[in-house]
Amino acid sequence: MTIDKQLPSTRTTELDSICLKAEVIPVLAIQRVEDAVPLARALVEGGISVLEVTLRTECALEATRRIKEALPQASVGIGTVLTTAQYRQAEQVGADFVVTPGTTEALYRHGVSSPVPMLPGVATVSEVMVGWQFGYRRFKFFPAEASGGAKALKAFAGPLPEARFCPTGGIGLDNAEDYLALKNVMCVGGSWLTPDSLVEAEDWDAIRRLAREAADRFHH
Repeated sequence: MTIDKQLPSTRTTELDSICLKAEVIPVLAIQRVEDAVPLARALVEGGISVLEVTLRTECALEATRRIKEALPQASVGIGTVLTTAQYRQAEQVGADFVVTPGTTEALYRHGVSSPVPMLPGVATVSEVMVGWQFGYRRFKFFPAEASGGAKALKAFAGPLPEARFCPTGGIGLDNAEDYLALKNVMCVGGSWLTPDSLVEAEDWDAIRRLAREAADRFHH
């Protein structure tokens, strides 16, 4: 693996400024495109202004475009990016950042020259070290609970003191604080703020309350 180009440190700074606004990043799997704006608005009004729209649904790109248009004050990322083609689609719809569940060499290379910062997914120290060679210092830890949870991340800090993480996967109200207490955790990602039942019922007030509860409880 030859590495000719390193990630500019400005990308790390950009990710830091996004994550500083967020203790919790809701991970949104939007099934109906018309839910996108009211759902995002409820979260933003509840005090959560950084959102991740996952590409696990058909309308994710269009949903992102609509949210960006309606709520310019929100930072909207696109998650579950698996290929450079998807990364380019995220750039085209104006995503503020992209998130991957795991990371290939092709994604690292694309991210180095992309105007949109990437939060690359890792689950092990070896995977962090691969990203490190390309200049990456900020990562998504996924699937967090299944990969050793807060204990694992605490152990990562020994050999990798400059790396910081956004853990996602199995995180909820009951264990978010265990992660946020760690020096190398910037924020956590989770889907507990947008339960399917509330979204299906279009109960935006209830989602606003969940967002407010998380924003109040986990503020920096």
